[in-house]
Amino acid sequence: MSAHVVLPGDVDDPNAPSGGNTYDRRVCAEIARLGIELRETRIPGNWPQPDETARALLADALATVPDGGAVLLDGLVACGVPDVVGAHASRLRQAILVHLPLAEETGLDPALAARLDAAEREVLHAAAVVVATGPRAAQRLVRHHDLPPEAVRTVAPGTDPAPSAPGTDGSSRLLCVASVTPRKGHDLLVTALARLRDLPWTCDLAGPVARDGAHARRVAELIERHSLGDRVRLLGPLSGAALDDAYAAADLVVQPSRAETYGMAVTEALARGIPVIASAVPDALGDGGLLLPPGDADALTEALRRWSHDERFRSRMREAARQRREQLPTWRSSARQLAAVLARLET
Repeated sequence: MSAHVVLPGDVDDPNAPSGGNTYDRRVCAEIARLGIELRETRIPGNWPQPDETARALLADALATVPDGGAVLLDGLVACGVPDVVGAHASRLRQAILVHLPLAEETGLDPALAARLDAAEREVLHAAAVVVATGPRAAQRLVRHHDLPPEAVRTVAPGTDPAPSAPGTDGSSRLLCVASVTPRKGHDLLVTALARLRDLPWTCDLAGPVARDGAHARRVAELIERHSLGDRVRLLGPLSGAALDDAYAAADLVVQPSRAETYGMAVTEALARGIPVIASAVPDALGDGGLLLPPGDADALTEALRRWSHDERFRSRMREAARQRREQLPTWRSSARQLAAVLARLET
């Protein structure tokens, strides 16, 4: 079996770590280890709104695939350009991998969101199969884009086995691992922490800054306004040993996202037995932590206050994280599921 894979050009960029990039890298590597030939094409561009050069590169990549070939396209590349992708839909067997529906990115101009949403719908309806990264994400795609349920498959991200995180003192070291964009809710977290300045805590924010940097500047201004510069650190993107060290020191991971399709940083934390307080990540979190309503700074404040004050609550959270740790899928199992999807494209 062989298949073509089309990915964003920055999938290996250490300065642009993201759940989508990690997913793409890891499942492709594991599929190759299963003995399946993957022909990867990585296309640079400002996806999902590429310039003409990037559009032409995508068109050329698809044109090289023989008639009837199986192609897996990252939705960030495919879903904004239905004219380019659709030109090959009738002769290729296309699978579209949707990490996040384009219109769900927080902070988009409403007119742009509507255009991206319409483009995505056209691409997904023309695809042979759509792959979502979580059960609820799959259900949302079916409902929102009126897709046949049998055309949407779910392949959740995997996790790597990791040693238990020792933490710092059991309660005070907080960690958030997420790109600094409005969707990830760093502003909500800083607002909540400002209300808890009387409690003992420090918080590290690890993640890359969006291209325009506007939200990161807003978060930095909030930190300065509340005089939290000695307690909240914007670390930028971390990977490898530096990220492992950040997790190892964490007593609690906080992920206050406004919207997610899965939430891989949550499972990375749970794989280390770290308790998690989060929002918008029910599939990743399972019963492994405390799930809050998205966008609710008051609920986040009270949850963090309880974490600091209530030792029995912390103990229950640690036990829940340990139990969830044993249930997490591996990257090998995720790759097998995606390989099965690709195999069906050839039939």
